[in-house]
Amino acid sequence: MTETFLAVVNPAAGGGRCRKLVGPTLDRLRAGGIKLEVIETTAPGQSTQIVRDAYTRGFRRFLAVGGDGTSYEIVNGLFPRAANHESPTLAFLPLGTGNSFLRDFGDGGVQLAIDAILAGRSKPCDVLRLTHQAGVIHYINLLSMGFAADVATMRARRFSSWGEPGYQLSIFSQLVRFRRRPFPLRVHGESEIDRRPCLFLTFNNSKYTGGTMMIAPKAEVSDGLIEYVRWGPIGRVGLIRNLPTLYDGTHINHPLAERRAAKQIDFYLDAPVDVMVDGEVLTLHCETLDVLPSALKVVV
Repeated sequence: MTETFLAVVNPAAGGGRCRKLVGPTLDRLRAGGIKLEVIETTAPGQSTQIVRDAYTRGFRRFLAVGGDGTSYEIVNGLFPRAANHESPTLAFLPLGTGNSFLRDFGDGGVQLAIDAILAGRSKPCDVLRLTHQAGVIHYINLLSMGFAADVATMRARRFSSWGEPGYQLSIFSQLVRFRRRPFPLRVHGESEIDRRPCLFLTFNNSKYTGGTMMIAPKAEVSDGLIEYVRWGPIGRVGLIRNLPTLYDGTHINHPLAERRAAKQIDFYLDAPVDVMVDGEVLTLHCETLDVLPSALKVVV
């Protein structure tokens, strides 16, 4: 059983694109000698319990078939339990919309992912662990607070069925509101709590978000560190003028931006805040963010 991949398929990923492509894609893996057990999900969050049960049954290799949300749910099915055992393996078939995590390793899409699985190429990957007042979550891409999380939250709650126009409306509504506020925190090893207002914060394990936005150009998935990127209280015109720099990573050179690598972040929030974690929108009272070094093997 441990040599078989459990393929967790989100057929709704990519606006239904996954449903159309998954059959032939899995057949290509089987033709290459890959053993699969396939389970399709029917509701958000279901992958987490599926993986948790499969891990108990002895599975140690998993295949996320969908987008970033599918792999996020799988990771949270594996951890925290897998943190105390041999690193499980996670492979990907990027049939969703974002697939930001995989972009760190190339932009060859599904073909590159199939080649990696057939060749058995894998590398260690850190897992970031966020402890909040109601529990704990784990992720491998990024967590953001502020403007980006506000846009994602608005889209999820008001315009989720609107497609691309819904995304544009969400950006416009947040540009009108344009909140720049503090998220009090302290970086491990520093004495002062940072209470400065900012436009957004991101806490990254990998470089990309939103598919092609290089939000953390210095991030490395196996360095045992959180790549922390902060953009201070830039104005509307400044943000619009500098939007292209978010796609090539040069935004970190802006006078109001900064980045650093940290082993731990402690939060001092007065109340829960909206966050975006690997494409998922949550409202959490964050307490501590730290790293499980090389806790996962990723097939890339």
